[in-house]
Formats: sequence, structure tokens, C-alpha cells
Amino acid sequence: MRSIWKGAISFGLVTIPVKLYSATEQKDVTFHQVHREDGGRIRYKRVCTLDGEEVPYSDIAKGYELATGEIVVLTDEDFEDLPLSTSRRIDVLQFTPAEEIDPIYFAKSYFLEPDGQGAKPYVLLRNALESSGQVAVVKVALRQRESLATLRVRDGVFVLETMLWPDEIRVPDFAFLEEDIEVRPQELQMAESLIQTMEGEFDPTEYHDAYREALQQVIEAKVEGREVIAPPGGEEEAGPAVDLMAALRASVEAAKRERSGEPPKAEKKPAKESKRKPRKTA
Repeated sequence: MRSIWKGAISFGLVTIPVKLYSATEQKDVTFHQVHREDGGRIRYKRVCTLDGEEVPYSDIAKGYELATGEIVVLTDEDFEDLPLSTSRRIDVLQFTPAEEIDPIYFAKSYFLEPDGQGAKPYVLLRNALESSGQVAVVKVALRQRESLATLRVRDGVFVLETMLWPDEIRVPDFAFLEEDIEVRPQELQMAESLIQTMEGEFDPTEYHDAYREALQQVIEAKVEGREVIAPPGGEEEAGPAVDLMAALRASVEAAKRERSGEPPKAEKKPAKESKRKPRKTA
């Protein structure tokens, strides 16, 4: 891994120099836009809408559009003059139980590695934080954006989780929340039974990206010049359940069978009509 930022954790009067690394990576299959006829790459030019001329990257600045439609142009010098106190520092603001922070606030995860002489204070803070069972709420600036974040310990390493600001969380203003929707006690009990039946320890290695794997097979087939065959398992999605209670009961039974390893029950086929001719009566 290559570090993308260097700074220091500021914990009281203790300074811990650290390097920051992206903790996650997307495994999507990436594509380029190409010309269908010959496979040539499609390129885009940076063109000014006023004079129609192509603009070199060195002449491009950031522009903020006002309500009037006018543009305020900001240069790199304007950003450098901003008072960003956490530009090279991770300021510890407080410590709090992890369960008090709603996961909706989390944006991106990073690993922190001690840099230079920072190993001992790094391990000291790591051990103290781990034994406390809490997380550190911090403030940090990455890519000219200041964010709240948390520091927690995972596999002996600090994980920095950047957070959204409260005004960046949307309010779910949905009409159904104002409706008086009745749920029968029997339905609630059956739904709770389904949840209990499907309980288990979370192991992410049990799951995989079936779509990405199938897409990769399609690409490999193209490369090898083989006929592309649609992957199996293209079942139609079931519509909303008409009888909620019956659907819940069937779901509980199916979940129990899956946990016990029993094969799924085959659908009952209608009885075939007898082909024998009726006897003639005297």
C-alpha cells in the first residue's frame, strides 16, 4: 500500500506522527468508453463554453455559481489562505462509546501507521483506547475538506473513519410515516420468529459478488472467442405478498430447512387424469 497523507494524532500534549492509507478498495469491473466500430478509446476535451476553445489543465480554476448565474473564480492561492488548522493534524476532541454514533454518519475508512518515532505513543494510545472500549472522536482535514471522524482499533491498527456533518444527512420525509398502518400481533410474532430463525454470527467470507463473477466470466469468454452463455440462476423476483401471514410462515419454514440442510420441498403437482376408459355397464 502507498500512503496518501502524512500528519500526526494530537492527543493532549502527545503528538503521534502517522501515515494514512485507504483501508478499502472497490473490486468493480471497470470499462472504457470505446468506438463500437474499431474499439478506439473515446476522449473528452476540456472546452470553454464561451469561446469554444480547448483549455489546458493549467488554466482551469474552480468556480462557484451564484444564484444570479454569475461565477466567482477561486484560485489555488485562495484555498491556501484558508485557516485550516487540521491540515496536518488529527485532533482528538473526545472519547465516546461506539454504539452512540449512528453508522449513517460514516463515510470512508483509512488505516493509520506510526511514522518515524511514533511507534511507542501509537501503541500506548491504541492499548488505552482498546481497553476503554470507546472510540475517539477527532477532526481531520483531507483533500481540502475538514471532517469529523472516529478512531478505533482493528487488528492492532488504528482505523480512521471519516464522518458526514449533521446537515449532510437527509431527513426521510416519507408519506407512509404519517399513515396509521395496523400490524396484527400474530404477524409481528411471526416476523420476530423469522428473525430468530435466521440469526447467526456474521462472516463476510460466506458472501460473494455473484454479478461481478458472472461479468468476469463473460469477459473471459469474449477473450477466448467462446460463445457467451447467460449465467444460471436468472429467477424472476417475487411480487409483494398478498397473504402476509402465509408468506411469513413459509419464510420461517424455508429458513429452518436451510439451516438444517434439508432440501427444499418440491411443489405439489396436480394429479394426472386417468387415461383408462371407463367400464361399460350392462
